[in-house]
Amino acid sequence: MSGMAHTLQIAGSRGLRAAARIFLVVAGISVCSGAVAQDETDDHADVWAVVEAQWDSEAIGDRRWIDRLLTDDFSGWNNDTPVPRSRASIKMWDRFTDEQAQMAAHELYPYLIVVHGDTAVAHYFYSAAYEDDDGEVETNHGRYTDVLVRTEDGWKFLAWHGGDDDSGD
Repeated sequence: MSGMAHTLQIAGSRGLRAAARIFLVVAGISVCSGAVAQDETDDHADVWAVVEAQWDSEAIGDRRWIDRLLTDDFSGWNNDTPVPRSRASIKMWDRFTDEQAQMAAHELYPYLIVVHGDTAVAHYFYSAAYEDDDGEVETNHGRYTDVLVRTEDGWKFLAWHGGDDDSGD
């Protein structure tokens, strides 16, 4: 009997060692996956923060957002423009439209953010109200797809496409 018990103890000991190894491997994978998942979560949050910062800057009349948040080679195509616009063109037209009306309120509704390495795509909907010099308020709703790249200074817009939805009126 003692020989049998000894054999079971050895088998049990080997089984425990094998289980411990499996546990350590699984735990290591989980920790690594958690770190990757955490990085992805942080990237998604960082990308969305830049999208919100652009809209918030526009709302308070801070024109510096263009130099701060757009890459030098930025190209954006709004639904209401005939061709994509460069960073310089965005700056000129932003100054002009700010003289016509000011953003009174806005709300963003994130739909999907995909981060692949140092590139991110953010899809979202928005509602925005603009007030002109006469006090007239116009509310618009639409969607954008933004492409951002990670730079030494953080995430910046490389491109975007979107704008107001056609109301069909």
